[in-house]
Amino acid sequence: MLNRGDTAPDFAATDCQGRPFQLSDFRGQRKVVLFFFPRAFTPACTLEIRAFRDNQALIESKGAVLVGISVDNHARQCEFAKSEHIDFRLIGDETRAISEKYGVVWPVLRVDRRATFLIGEDGRVEDVLHHEVQVYRHLDDVLERLGAAP
Repeated sequence: MLNRGDTAPDFAATDCQGRPFQLSDFRGQRKVVLFFFPRAFTPACTLEIRAFRDNQALIESKGAVLVGISVDNHARQCEFAKSEHIDFRLIGDETRAISEKYGVVWPVLRVDRRATFLIGEDGRVEDVLHHEVQVYRHLDDVLERLGAAP
């Protein structure tokens, strides 16, 4: 898994709203909150997605872009985005190409670890949050790092 200070690997994908996304487009402009989760439609992942969804405006008000990725295929990821009314970028990584770059794929299960990378405007990883079972810790930690915690 990437560490604090590492350069975040660039990648390009299309999100569930058909918008192209390239990480390097945000260099010099905005921070990126890039979170990986195991599977769409699972109970813990649904809780995590809803927490990020409900705080999207606050995260964006602090100058960050929110992006979620799992190893689900594009169609399933988009069904999940639609069912949960997700407006932020949600990306399916069925080939695991993005997930492998970030070192978040569990070796045996071949699903993503629950990990969040706070990427600075310079393209470097400012922080890595890794809480497999403490689903709400990701959002809490992101808000704290962005200076948005209550």
